[in-house]
Amino acid sequence: MISKSGRIVGIGIVLSGLSACASYQPVLYPNAHYQSVGRTIADRDIRECRQLAESSGAREGSGSAENTARRTAIGAGAGAASGAVGGAIAGSAGRGAMVGAASGASWGLLSSMLGSGTSRPAAAYTNFVNRCLREKGYEVTGWQ
Repeated sequence: MISKSGRIVGIGIVLSGLSACASYQPVLYPNAHYQSVGRTIADRDIRECRQLAESSGAREGSGSAENTARRTAIGAGAGAASGAVGGAIAGSAGRGAMVGAASGASWGLLSSMLGSGTSRPAAAYTNFVNRCLREKGYEVTGWQ
């Protein structure tokens, strides 16, 4: 059974992972249009383009969910294999594979949530926002 403090830590990890998804923003080149409207208007235009993308069906986080699932599965497979080897050496390959799979899946899930660049917005979402901003006169140099 997980202790109360363990649950709090787990919730904190999940919230950190979710906030990482929201931190990516388009980076705008300071062209003539950007300089004429200023940062405040540019931020408003970015918010409008993001809302338009969402309302049109492009989802910001759909790419990260796929990456999380993939990394969790890869972690489980790698953990099971290494656990089976370690378990075979110690005399219990089945138990070693089970423990290895659980720890590998946990590693894959946590590493996806806490970094490694997997929390970037989905390509369809960034493409939509980039086009919207380009039509408003901005030049997007990338996302960070």
